[in-house]
Amino acid sequence: MKNFFKIFFASLLALVVFTVIGIFVLIGFIASATSAEKPVIGRNAVLVLNLADHFREQKQDNTIASLMGDAEADIPGLYDVVRMIYSARSDSSVKGIYVICGSDNNGFAASEELRRALLEFKRSNKFVIAYGEAISQKAYYVANAADRLYCHPQGGVEWDGFASGTLFMKGLLDKLEIKPQIFYAGKFKSATEPLREMQMTEANKLQTSVWLGDLYNEFLAAAAATRKTDTATLRALAVNGAIRTAHDALQHQLVDGLRYDDEVKSEIFRRLKLNEEAAINFVTLSDYAKAADFKKSEYSEDKVAIIYAEGDIVDGKGDENQVASNEFRNIVRKARFDKNVKAVVFRVNSPGGSALASDVIWRELALLRKEKPVVVSMGDVAASGGYYISCNADSVFAGAATITGSIGVFSIIPDFQSFFKNKLGITFDRVKTAPYADMGSSDRPLTETEKRFLQASVDSIYYTFKSRVSEGRKKDIAFIDSIAQGRVWAGRRAKDVGLVDRIGTLQDALDCAVRMAGLKEYQTREYPEKKGLLEQLVGNYKRAISKDLIRQEIGEKQFRMLKEVKNTEKMIGIPQARLPFLLGFN
Repeated sequence: MKNFFKIFFASLLALVVFTVIGIFVLIGFIASATSAEKPVIGRNAVLVLNLADHFREQKQDNTIASLMGDAEADIPGLYDVVRMIYSARSDSSVKGIYVICGSDNNGFAASEELRRALLEFKRSNKFVIAYGEAISQKAYYVANAADRLYCHPQGGVEWDGFASGTLFMKGLLDKLEIKPQIFYAGKFKSATEPLREMQMTEANKLQTSVWLGDLYNEFLAAAAATRKTDTATLRALAVNGAIRTAHDALQHQLVDGLRYDDEVKSEIFRRLKLNEEAAINFVTLSDYAKAADFKKSEYSEDKVAIIYAEGDIVDGKGDENQVASNEFRNIVRKARFDKNVKAVVFRVNSPGGSALASDVIWRELALLRKEKPVVVSMGDVAASGGYYISCNADSVFAGAATITGSIGVFSIIPDFQSFFKNKLGITFDRVKTAPYADMGSSDRPLTETEKRFLQASVDSIYYTFKSRVSEGRKKDIAFIDSIAQGRVWAGRRAKDVGLVDRIGTLQDALDCAVRMAGLKEYQTREYPEKKGLLEQLVGNYKRAISKDLIRQEIGEKQFRMLKEVKNTEKMIGIPQARLPFLLGFN
């Protein structure tokens, strides 16, 4: 036995030493890899903008994944991409941009910012060529800003108009004898419709037709401006189903030519005045981000903080890619107490979530605004709780295609009693010391008194929500109620009704914050701050890998549906200020 323990502890010590050495070797490898010299772009560079890449608001901290060859981990953030395109205008090594435009995995407002950046780039008299084999409408919206837009001869251009659909589960719940027990405030608050209706209500159809029509009008107006035609003609092409093939798209002048990949590359060679035996110096945005000085670099003690609030709004600590009340309360507070931060730009891309978490963040922003300018920039979505945390800024910017508003509240308490008893043969019983000790239990229906309690709570939160908006927008609460009721608005119409001050980009919002602070020289500071290597090693990396594997196996649309099912589970019993389940269109 003595020899056993001697061998055991010796082996254990060796394992510990080996592990420690391994960690130091790994850290050394990562440090050497991340501290490599700035890459050289070289001459005659052509930036590649692949719209299939999803540009999040802020580049993710996935150094480890990047070193392991995960290309998605190196994708820059949306504002970084926009700044790189602007910077490339004056970069003599960059001669043009090549847009790969088959699909577009970015939201409509993000696509709007990319489109604007390309239009600005073209003013430098450098070329922009776009090419796609089968071009989706959202990709077309961006790619149509190019000098020349080409399609594969056997491909096509999607030109069928926009549609937005919802999956309704009431029939399934009825068959399973599950009663959702829903409480909501706002006749347009459609987030719970999939659980309580068999189809869209008239109110929801009305609001959806309006915001979807607004986005479609933006799409047609942008296309008409660059194709030198009118929106009526373009609309008629969709109504009549006229664009079925690539040749149809060419005939109706939606594209500039039908070309194979090698023919498009030949044109790029001609633009660069190079022999086709050479290789085109294509530069990915990930590589350009490492090589170019596209961020504001002059030193200044004065700073403007850019805070990215992207994802569902949740209570407490939360997970990666969520707007967690604890984390963002501390971030906003840090910006408030930092004397060098003279203004804050709050970039919101969120469908909302917990009403309580939204109020926690709202409070910190209200305190911040008393001491320094706060400007909100809305991304693809800043609705419900996303609008709650946006409404109290000095100025609110949105894209024309931003989805916002949805000022309303709901709560869900499911009743599984019949399901458990009749489908599974399971029953429950309990002892309690007060009548409402088990209120909210999912194994029994709510009493009428309990229902009144919950509806009163939802109504109270809704009133508070409207009060916050009334105070922030400096408008009468009765007027706010008339444009609230859970109604969803697109950016330009949101400006018309007073929910938004200006239509503009994140850069426009930053310029506004700088003017309000009276700054001549400044640096930007971005939050949330990047995680350290150790935090990545022991923290979110494993979760990110598992999500990526699931997404790859079941597909993006199915992954989104799975995510919404999980979100629904988290919503139970917690008053929510959020958008409908799957607010999307094609």
